[in-house]
Amino acid sequence: MHTGITAKLKLQTTPTQFRALRATQLAYRDALNYVSRYAFAHGKMSNTVGLQDGTYHDIRSHFGLPAQMACSAPRQVGATYKTLWTKVKTNAAARAAGHTKKRYRGRDQAPTYVSPTLTYQLGHDYGFKTGQRVSILTLAGRLILPYTGYTPHVALIHQREQHGARIGAAKLWYDKPHKQFYLLVSLELAVADPTPEAHQRIIGVDVGQRYLAVATDTQDHTQYFPGKEVRAIADHYARLRKRLQRKDTRAATRRLVVIAGRERRLKHERNHLISRRLVDAYPHSLIGLEELPHIRERTKRKHGKRASVKQRKANRHASQWAFAELHGYVAYKALHGYVAYKALLAGSMIVKVDPYQTSQACPRCGYTAEHNRPDKGLLFLCQRAECPLVLHADLVGARHVALRTVLARQDWVSTGVLSERPDMSDEEAKAAQRRRYAEVRWSLDTSSRL
Repeated sequence: MHTGITAKLKLQTTPTQFRALRATQLAYRDALNYVSRYAFAHGKMSNTVGLQDGTYHDIRSHFGLPAQMACSAPRQVGATYKTLWTKVKTNAAARAAGHTKKRYRGRDQAPTYVSPTLTYQLGHDYGFKTGQRVSILTLAGRLILPYTGYTPHVALIHQREQHGARIGAAKLWYDKPHKQFYLLVSLELAVADPTPEAHQRIIGVDVGQRYLAVATDTQDHTQYFPGKEVRAIADHYARLRKRLQRKDTRAATRRLVVIAGRERRLKHERNHLISRRLVDAYPHSLIGLEELPHIRERTKRKHGKRASVKQRKANRHASQWAFAELHGYVAYKALHGYVAYKALLAGSMIVKVDPYQTSQACPRCGYTAEHNRPDKGLLFLCQRAECPLVLHADLVGARHVALRTVLARQDWVSTGVLSERPDMSDEEAKAAQRRRYAEVRWSLDTSSRL
């Protein structure tokens, strides 16, 4: 089994070398936009071979790119168009199922590449030298540049044979505010195949807006990650955007770009922080997350003029927070958490479970009703007279996720195959799975024995 990480190397350049790298980046970006327009004009082509045959000589003559870069540009554009085709098909299926009424408009015009990030191929465009130096190809020839980076990553690069690491393609990234070049090198590392014996601990994670994440295990050890502060900052940015959009000036537009970057970095930072703390608190665990398809459409209420101010605010909160990003970060951190850099990577496994009624079903008696959450608040109050359970609503959801993760591990032990996602292929499969959930009820008194 292999897993990948990215090593971020800071390049030390002279003014002449800096200009050479920057000119190469901009030329590559112009080549990408040229190929993108060619693909759009030829039926939104995604075939890499066809794009390379039709644009290779023009890329070499018009932009002066070396041969390997002239091959990389059509491949990158082809991958972009394949992604667009996939999104179109996904959107068509979502519209047919009634999850959304919006048509995906990503193919209405040719994609434009704004970022000048440049892709390098190992052995052709770049290579590592002794003395912590790297050789990089530019329009002006090859440059030998010293670099610095995170010490364990640098050790993996220079001692890759000992650690079983393989170096792949790299990206030349330019940090414009700091006028600094970085080389982002992909590393593939061998890790031991996961076994049920290595993942005895079960964790359930419920994500939301008022609490960005609530995690609990079968021993009732719980972590809360409140989102009140983040939502307040996001609301502040929303008010700023509204005022600036009304001005509609060039200065206001520049300010909007700055605000968008700040908000994006806020989300990245908070999601990274949550994922890091989850993985550090529950090492070598089987972590359950909810499968949340079409979360944007399902959480929105009324739209437009029919919606009240409170409903529009709730819609904005539901649509702006990056739930999938948090899931991705948790999965990434869990699979790539380092125990020791001199040994193989070891970490936790991620399992997606069906979110069906995780916030409405009582974890003690199984009674399910929307009224169990009065006013859809943070209080869970079981309405069954024999079971007056009162609990934090997000903790209830996390416990249901943990229970369903226990069932996934039981299936793993019995079949030898770990299902990392619930079977949502048809209604019969979903019904059979939910019957299993109903058969096994979580009990607070017996939670320690699960």
